[in-house]
Amino acid sequence: MAPPGEPTASGSAAAAATLPTILPLELIDKCIGSSIWVIMKSDREFSGTLLGFDDYVNMVLEDVIEYETSPDGKKKKTKLGQTLLNGNNICMLIPGSEGPEES
Repeated sequence: MAPPGEPTASGSAAAAATLPTILPLELIDKCIGSSIWVIMKSDREFSGTLLGFDDYVNMVLEDVIEYETSPDGKKKKTKLGQTLLNGNNICMLIPGSEGPEES
């Protein structure tokens, strides 16, 4: 904190200093019960409702839709029930998303 009479930090630096830090696993924990879009390292993507996860980010999703892109660019969409995703193969998580935009 600056002494009285001296200028204080302003703008985004001050805002960043006051925001609480949230760890990645805490953020994923807040997503339990809501929709999530999971992009895998392969040509697959999954969207569904997050039921749970572990310390290795292995995830259980329900009401899952799998999106698969073939090497020739064709997209395949498959509805699944409950699915376990291996955390080692997860590339990116997008909380609150229903999956890729339909073209």
